[in-house]
Order: sequence, then structure tokens, then C-alpha cells
Amino acid sequence: MAAPPETSIKDLSGEWVMNKTLSDDTDSILALQGIGWITRKAIAYATVTLHTKQYTDDVGHTHIDIEQTATGGIKGTSELRELIWEFKEHEDHIFGKLKGRSRWLNIDAVEDDFLKDGWLEGEEEKGGPAGEVHVESYVENNEKGWTADQIWGFAIVDGKRYYVRRIIVKKGDKILKARLVYDRKK
Repeated sequence: MAAPPETSIKDLSGEWVMNKTLSDDTDSILALQGIGWITRKAIAYATVTLHTKQYTDDVGHTHIDIEQTATGGIKGTSELRELIWEFKEHEDHIFGKLKGRSRWLNIDAVEDDFLKDGWLEGEEEKGGPAGEVHVESYVENNEKGWTADQIWGFAIVDGKRYYVRRIIVKKGDKILKARLVYDRKK
């Protein structure tokens, strides 16, 4: 099911399932990030679900906590984001030692055309404290030498409104891009 109209970046809480038909293939990105062939193939065949909880803490910071699971309840990665644009370290059983930061963002602050392309920008999309309509999540893996920059928001894909992530992964002079599309689970 595409994203219902009442769902916005203001509250992503709930379950989101990656739509593999509408999403770009991520195998080359995962390979660039140092993920082994067997793990990449398992990811390719699995249904990935994001169990998302979005909330504001006592000091007014937005948090987006995501636990991923794959087909059969297999634990994926954990994404614990505080939208304050400060680096936090994290160790992940798939991606290794990471350092990342996240924030609310309006698309006019983004320079890369791929990350800027195709977003809904209407009043109903606003969610951040200053009316921002996107989330940016930037991650570095210094051991494996890659970075990943993601923009999250809503977009029309095949005539329907979806939660979308656009990602650019860089390692050395290699740059790979992907669009991930998610269905809202009923």
C-alpha cells in the first residue's frame, strides 16, 4: 500500500516495507560498502520491513528509531537517529563501525541533483520545527572508506504517493545512487 495521505514526515511511526519493484537494485551499493556476496543475495531475496518510531524528547529533539527485519523475522540493522546534526558513533552487525548524523532539511539546501529530484513539497508534507519537509541522514564508515548521504521524504512514483529515500554512496572515486521506495504496511 502506498503512503496514505495523512502520513507525512511529521510522523513516520509504523511499519514500512521496501517495494522492490519500484526501488532501485542495491547490490552494487552493498558491494561497494564491503558487504559479502552471500549477505547481499540474502538481502536481495528478503522482504525488508522498517519498524519505525518517531517522537520528540523532553528538550524538543526529534528522534526516529528504526529496527529493520527481513523475511522470517531475521534482525537487520538498527537506525537510531536524533535530528540535531551531531555525529554519533554506532556499530552495526552488517555495516560495521559507523559515524552518522541526521537533521531536518529543506531540499533547497541540497546541492546534488539526484538527491533533489522528484519530491513532493506541499504544505501537507511539512514536519520539521521550521516547516522542513525532508530528513537528511549522513553516515561514514572510516574502516571501509565509504560515505552515504540519504534524503527522506515523499514522492509520487507510478502515480501514487510513497515514502522514499534517495541515497548516494561514495568510496574513493566511485559514486553510486539509488532510490528506495516503501509501502506503508496495513
